Amino acid sequence: MPETHIIDGKRIAAEIRDEVRVDSMRFREAYGIQPRIVFILVGNNPASEVYVRNKGITAEEAGFSHETHKLPANTSEEALLDLVRSVNEDSRSHGLLVQFPLPQHIREERVIELISPAKDVDGFNPINAGRLSIGKGQYFAPCTPAGVIEMLHREGIEVAGKHAVIVGRSNLVGKPLALLFAQKNSHANAVATIAHTGAGERLGEITRTADILVAAMGAPLAITADMVKEGAVVVDVGMNRIEDASKKSGFRLVGDVDYDNVKLKASAITPVPGGVGPMTIAMLLKNTLLAAERQRRS
Repeated sequence: MPETHIIDGKRIAAEIRDEVRVDSMRFREAYGIQPRIVFILVGNNPASEVYVRNKGITAEEAGFSHETHKLPANTSEEALLDLVRSVNEDSRSHGLLVQFPLPQHIREERVIELISPAKDVDGFNPINAGRLSIGKGQYFAPCTPAGVIEMLHREGIEVAGKHAVIVGRSNLVGKPLALLFAQKNSHANAVATIAHTGAGERLGEITRTADILVAAMGAPLAITADMVKEGAVVVDVGMNRIEDASKKSGFRLVGDVDYDNVKLKASAITPVPGGVGPMTIAMLLKNTLLAAERQRRS
C-alpha cells in the first residue's frame, strides 16, 4: 500500500483565509463596506476565551472589523437575548457568533433561534438548518462540516459515489455533515450514513464499510485500526485532552481516532491538531464575507 497521505488542514485553511482577505479588500473597495463580525462571550470559560480571541485575530487578518461583548456568568437570559436583538438590528454588523457553551441558566436553543438567519454565520439557526436539509434557498452551513467538505475537495479526494460514514449525530457536526455529503453537487454526491454509539457492538461493522470515515463523537482514540477499511480516507473532527506525564502541561491533545495505528491502514488521514480545526475558523470567515455580500444586495 502507498504511503498514507497526511491532510494538512493548516495549509488549506491558510489558502482560504488568503482568498477571503483578497475578496474582502475588493468588496470594501467596490462598495465601501467592511465586513464585520460580532462575538458574544458569556462567563469565564478559558477555552472559549481563547477560541474567541483567535477568531478575532483571524478576522482582523482577513480585513474584517470585529467586536467582542464579554458578559459576566450571571448575565440573565433576557439580557443576552436583548444584546442578540440589538446586533440583529445593527446594519453595520454582518455576522453574529455566540460562543457556546453558555451558563446553565441560559437556554442555548432560545439564543440560537433568535440569531438572525442572515447573520447566523455559525449556521445553527433552525431556518439555516432547514434550508440545508432540503438543499434550497440561501443558508449558511455550520463551519466544521463545511470545512470537512471543502478540505476533501481541495485535496482532490473523490467523494461522489463513495460511502461516507460519520460517527456522531450532533446537530453541530454529525447531522449537517451527512446532509452536505449527500447533496448533489460537484463537492459531494456521496452515500452518507450516520453511525453512533447506539449501534453498540455493530459500530465497527458499519465503519468498516466506509470509503470516507469521519470521527465526530468526542471520545478520545475511539476509532481503532480494526474499525477502518484498508485504504479508507479518515477525517478526525475530535479534539480531546488526555493525561500525559511526559508533557510539561501534564496532558496532550488527541482526536477521536487512534492516529498512529489507523494511519497504517488509511489512504489519507487528518492529524490532531492541524487537521479539521483550522478549517473551522477559515469557513467562519468565508461565511461572514458571504453574509456581508448578501446583506448588501438585500
